[in-house]
Amino acid sequence: MITKLIKEKIFLNDGKYINIETGQLAKQANGSVIIRMGNTILLATVVISKEEKEGVNFLPLTIDYREKYSAIGKIPGRYLKREGRCTEEEIMTMRLIDRVLRPIFPKNFYKDIQIMISLLSYDKKILPDVLACLAASSALYISKIPFTEPVSIVRIIRVNNSFVLNPGIEQLKNSSFELIIGGSNRSIIMIEGEMKEISEFELLKAIKYAHKHIKYQISAQKRLRKKIKLKKTTIIKKKEGQNFFNDKIIKLIKYNITKLYNKFYNKQKRNEKLETLLKKVKQKMPKDSENEIKYYFNELKKKIILDLMFKKKQRLDGRNFNKIRDIWCKVDFLPEVHGSALFTRGETQALSTITLGSSSDVKKIDSVIEQDVIEQDQQKFYLHYNFPPFSTGEIRIIRGISRREIGHGNLAQRALKNILPSNNPYTIRIVADVLESNGSSSMATVCASTLALMDAGIPIIRPVAGIAMGLIINKATGEKIVLSDILGEEDFWGDMDFKIAGTKLGITACQMDVKVEGLNHEILAKILLKAKIGRLFILGKMLKTIPKPRLFLKPQAPKIYAFTIPKSFIGTVIGHGGKKITDIQHETNTSIFIEEKNNLGRIEIIGKKNEEIKKAVRVIKSLIFIPKIGNIYKARVRSIKEFGVFIEIYKGVESLLHIESLLHISEINFQKYDRLEDFLKIGDIILVKYLGVDNKNGKMIFSNKYLNNTNT
Repeated sequence: MITKLIKEKIFLNDGKYINIETGQLAKQANGSVIIRMGNTILLATVVISKEEKEGVNFLPLTIDYREKYSAIGKIPGRYLKREGRCTEEEIMTMRLIDRVLRPIFPKNFYKDIQIMISLLSYDKKILPDVLACLAASSALYISKIPFTEPVSIVRIIRVNNSFVLNPGIEQLKNSSFELIIGGSNRSIIMIEGEMKEISEFELLKAIKYAHKHIKYQISAQKRLRKKIKLKKTTIIKKKEGQNFFNDKIIKLIKYNITKLYNKFYNKQKRNEKLETLLKKVKQKMPKDSENEIKYYFNELKKKIILDLMFKKKQRLDGRNFNKIRDIWCKVDFLPEVHGSALFTRGETQALSTITLGSSSDVKKIDSVIEQDVIEQDQQKFYLHYNFPPFSTGEIRIIRGISRREIGHGNLAQRALKNILPSNNPYTIRIVADVLESNGSSSMATVCASTLALMDAGIPIIRPVAGIAMGLIINKATGEKIVLSDILGEEDFWGDMDFKIAGTKLGITACQMDVKVEGLNHEILAKILLKAKIGRLFILGKMLKTIPKPRLFLKPQAPKIYAFTIPKSFIGTVIGHGGKKITDIQHETNTSIFIEEKNNLGRIEIIGKKNEEIKKAVRVIKSLIFIPKIGNIYKARVRSIKEFGVFIEIYKGVESLLHIESLLHISEINFQKYDRLEDFLKIGDIILVKYLGVDNKNGKMIFSNKYLNNTNT
């Protein structure tokens, strides 16, 4: 048991540093560390079960990451005033950590492992998600758990042609891409990111730079472990499937799978044949070993099929390694929605619908990482991805949105986010329903959603398509096969899943996971090049269905007109007690929203008919009068305060506007008065000179003291 504080330090490229500490907190866990960067502090703990879990053929690894509201001195806004279920941001962080840790564990290791990471203190300049993975890896590496190769994650952006690691929030807003990259000392394991149409070369360059700094963080973990003097844990390896079955059963399996492989059945037929074969194998084996039979059958099946792929240079469905499955698309599929599209690629099908809303429909985010972290465009655009069990021919109890659905939806959302027009007035919600799945439903979602946006009449910058690439490595010879447009089985059996979305000009989002170490930059370059060829092919098929966005919105879609007015006129448009804006809405059959933004008043008018919206715009603009600097105007005194008087300005000789402005006491007269009421009375008409707008608060400044006027 460690009883003293042990530290290590990691220096970043901009002078910032990260501290890793252990020995003081949570000492009854199998491993625990504190990560500090600036004033952001995280605690990670790891606990392992004493016995292996029976009846499983996967690593039962649980990641739990929570952001405590106390970390920013905030009380949760919920009824119970305590943290509730995980936010989407927390779930995304858990997925990142799981994806980079899981490939490192030894095969056939089935003990329960629970990793818990808590954000204890949050410095708004430093995002905690990438530090959470460093914390988890460090806690594992200094424990006696068989985790022999530490890993880490870095966030990398580019600002002014320079790479920045683990950037602050403000730097993120000015970057052309944001990548989260995880890896070991030997290879890249995980990539997640969004870009503004960057090239494959730029992506590779960023990956190489990030990997160099990942190695620095791994070295620090190794130094920390050396200080603890931890002994290595030995792992007892289980026998392989080749030794579990006798020669007769192996021969039966090989014959039937080879026969099935040469028939190129579809997924459903192939699964039926495999189930029949598994039943035959079970009949020839002891009944008390059913779980082991299924596990070793799948292991042997995988080996046989991969051997056949290397030998025959063809895939389960008969395609060569580069071929994309048949594609067909349809837009305007649902007549009453604001936009819709169906995208089918082989046995994968996605239906996307567009709903257009106003600024009142923006996504409100309640999390510790405050809303100013999230860009406004992301709040106005969101994508919800649904993966029902029937899409894979299964029955499953639906218990809310799964982590997988959140992750896949987030990837598709990021792929499309940066191709929306900057002047888009709408809040856009996309709902993507996967109707059939056999290989990369998230990339099918990207394609279907692009078509749906075009069908809705949203003038996107350029259409986006997505493709999933695979990699299979021959462990004996080192030979590698790169697969375009992978099947579900190829993803499951293969060594890599690399999803890449982009336009004809560049990449907009990507996500990569690998199951083995040793993925070098040369093979990544080859994969990216093939992905670009496939992406452009898919784009060509999509554009045959709808070559460009529709020029007009659907008749049933709401029409929005947005414009800005000087901040000082917000009260004029709203009127006393909101009466003026209520009357305008009633007269024009529209909905009107006003907000103060960037020291201006932003007005958004929503209606069904363009004529009604135009009428509302005319009425509002008739209320607004912007005076010229230096001109003299008549004004009526509305109320008198100790600090000045509130006045209403005349537009012309008799046309009094409901533009209320403060005439400060310092601008009334050179002479000082104990009481303004001795000089002015409510209803008095005076002359005022317009001096311009106050840069600090955006309000108009008027003066009376330079004018020799008298009350009239």
